[in-house]
Amino acid sequence: MRKPTTMPVEPSPIVYVIDDDASVRAALEDLLASMGLQVRAFASTGEFLAHAMEDAPACLVLDVRMPSQSGLDFHRTMASHGLHLPVVFITGHGDIAMGVNAIKEGAIEFLTKPFRDQELLDAIHKGIDIDRQRRREGDLLGALQQRWDTLNTGEREVVAGVVRGRLNKQIAADLGVSEITVKVRRAQVMRKMGARTLVDLVRMYDRLQAAAP
Repeated sequence: MRKPTTMPVEPSPIVYVIDDDASVRAALEDLLASMGLQVRAFASTGEFLAHAMEDAPACLVLDVRMPSQSGLDFHRTMASHGLHLPVVFITGHGDIAMGVNAIKEGAIEFLTKPFRDQELLDAIHKGIDIDRQRRREGDLLGALQQRWDTLNTGEREVVAGVVRGRLNKQIAADLGVSEITVKVRRAQVMRKMGARTLVDLVRMYDRLQAAAP
């Protein structure tokens, strides 16, 4: 009798908070914990960077003005630290122009204090959903890359011809091999990549190329 397939359990979401005001950190920890969210609070960006990131969907609540490094400056450098968390800005000293610029640079929300708890919670849940989708896409891309890595040089050369719209006989002429060899390699590629159609294969190839550094 076959055992039922069990889906992997997703880790509980985490909300990271960076704010130099201890009272604000405490208030946010209480609010978010009351909603069943895990919270990790830090007084500075440096303290946050020293903390090992956990493998879970997450969102970053980031104060704009802090003594060591402003939240806006940190947001601009996050990618260089390998951080791709959705960011919700909070500030007591913001203006419309600052908020517009933050959103243009990728923040999902810019809230000025005092803000309603529900506004913050809605933004955080949106951020967690965005990060959850990013993680899923990353997992799919990783699996696709693993399949691509199983292809040998000849099979990859055939893929290069296929995505250019070349026919088997044209690919064979380009590579200096027989048309039968091209057909065999092409069948191997389809099997290894898990592609049902040539359209699937081209989409997979385009996705890998788009993700390449």
